[in-house]
Amino acid sequence: MKQRIGYAAGAFDLFHVGHLNLLRHARMQCDFLIAGVVADELLVEAKGRPPVIPLAERLEIVRSIEYVDEAIAEVLPSKVETWQSHPFDVFFKGDDWRGTPKGQRLEQDFAAVGVDVVYFPYTMHTSSTALRRTLELLNSEHHEKSTRHSLP
Repeated sequence: MKQRIGYAAGAFDLFHVGHLNLLRHARMQCDFLIAGVVADELLVEAKGRPPVIPLAERLEIVRSIEYVDEAIAEVLPSKVETWQSHPFDVFFKGDDWRGTPKGQRLEQDFAAVGVDVVYFPYTMHTSSTALRRTLELLNSEHHEKSTRHSLP
């Protein structure tokens, strides 16, 4: 019987329980799970800002998760191009993509090459964006306090 290979892509920046949930659920639906950790340059292109954690460290973190069989740097702009270099049977994504133009394009592109797209519930209470905002807020408060204390 053919092994079912899955692929879960993400920034995996400021790794949190939502990332863990995605990888855990993905691994339950395949025999071998590849995690694609999106390169810094692609994140800047897509989100307009660099990740907090550099690619090499994000790869090391994701590679050490027990649900992940292989972690690769996702350096190609197209998921189908990534599939061509690392073939897989099913692509896993958070359901915040379901029904969006990006999600629909992903489904069409993968349907053309016989790859299923499976969505998992997005972890609403935790996100890297929320963590980043909190860090920025804490940093600005710290900067403001240190500036006040250093005034003559």
